[in-house]
Amino acid sequence: MTAHILVIDDDPVQRRLLKNMIERFGHVAHMAENGRAGLDLLDRKGGLINVILLDLMMPEMNGSAFLDALAERENTIPVIVQTGQGGIETVVMAMRAGAFDFVVKPVSPERLNVAVGNALKMDQREGRGRSGRRGRSEAVHFDDIVSASSEMLRVIELGRRAAQSNIPVVLEGESGVGKEMVARAIQAASERANKPFVTVNCGAIPHNLVESILFGHEKGAFTGATERHTGKFMEADGGTLFLDEIGDLPLEVQVKLLRAVQQGEIETIGARFPQKVNVRLISATNRDLITEVREGRFREDLYYRLNVFPITIPALRRRKEDIPVLVRAFVQRFAGEQKLARPLGVSAGAMALLTAYDWPGNIRQLENAIFRAVVLSEGAELTAADFPQIAAQVPGYGLAEGGAATWEAASVRLPDPTADTRLPSVYPDFRPAESAEAASPENAISSVDKGGHVRKLADVEEELIRFALKFYHGQMSQVARKLGIGRSTLYRKLKDYGIDPDDPMKEAA
Repeated sequence: MTAHILVIDDDPVQRRLLKNMIERFGHVAHMAENGRAGLDLLDRKGGLINVILLDLMMPEMNGSAFLDALAERENTIPVIVQTGQGGIETVVMAMRAGAFDFVVKPVSPERLNVAVGNALKMDQREGRGRSGRRGRSEAVHFDDIVSASSEMLRVIELGRRAAQSNIPVVLEGESGVGKEMVARAIQAASERANKPFVTVNCGAIPHNLVESILFGHEKGAFTGATERHTGKFMEADGGTLFLDEIGDLPLEVQVKLLRAVQQGEIETIGARFPQKVNVRLISATNRDLITEVREGRFREDLYYRLNVFPITIPALRRRKEDIPVLVRAFVQRFAGEQKLARPLGVSAGAMALLTAYDWPGNIRQLENAIFRAVVLSEGAELTAADFPQIAAQVPGYGLAEGGAATWEAASVRLPDPTADTRLPSVYPDFRPAESAEAASPENAISSVDKGGHVRKLADVEEELIRFALKFYHGQMSQVARKLGIGRSTLYRKLKDYGIDPDDPMKEAA
């Protein structure tokens, strides 16, 4: 379907680039050089416009004033904000003013296409979630993965490639980022789509039972084995076996797993002969397996057998643009599950609060918070008061005496530009490189060591990477771009130097 998109930007070069992108998507672009011209165009063609792409920093009428004017007119056209500078306060103000989504300049065509597509779904009221939670046995497809970030789009692309073969896959990422969902999508897109998908949480099984649960046992194989048990490998025969938290497997079981991967056969406890199995193996871990190998907790030969096709799923705090999309999807799904008689929305203040939070539990924590808020909701939309635990943890937004979050009523408290304060690292620092911080002598990287000799190139490189991670608050795409290297090269160097992206200044043990 062709949509009409209004682009409001004072930069003629940027307008031309955006116009070309939008037309390549199959839509019609309307141009305005500032907020005032955008309002005039809306007055003439308001019923025609489906989505507004708005720059924040413009002369005459900037983006914030434009959003205020839209609110006064009660205009509900979804607005995607472009931001090229400023920090968390800029994005929070835009979200509170009613922005639907935000993109960071220079926006890629893929990211813009996703943002526009999501906005069109809202505009057409097609974004209804499925009623009821998805059952664990129900098929998940890549189209079911809700995302707007370039990092997750890369994960989906790699997952689609992995689905085309039976290559072993390792999904890396923190707990709650959606590793099992990606694994199920790989299965659904592969030739094994109609075959069994069997999951095993290796960290939740007592060590003395792991071997029996994975490979099975014969009747009388050991004390208490009163009947024959078919292991998970045999249950998954012909399909996919998903080994979650594989780093928790005991070393003695890793030996048998290695044989299963290498030779395609398993040894059932108490059986006289090995059994052939045809299993696609997908593993997941929230640990750094190469560190586990170095410390002797994971077999090196098994690591190289499993880690043929690694896919790293980023934490939610590193892809903030996914939060508004996920929030709306969860609200729609849970509202349908609860069979609410009224549509349920999300206030701008609540969306800004949820976007500002770091979500240490990732998507799982966000999903649970939304579920609780929907169940307890009483109004036509969720407000910041429905998330008191989250408001209490976001700097500058506490609770009032009655326990209600003060976010909705209070104005946004911006940091004093003259004070020596640092913004919380929930958004990339979009300030130009000429900032006072960049120019500070304490950030200079020395070229000689304490003995007066030129430092090794590797040491300088490591220090520069650590500084870049800290300066850009762990935003891997921006760090790689500024360093002039690819993201895969950056990840490899992080492993080589033992750098923790979440704490780049911490020295490796």
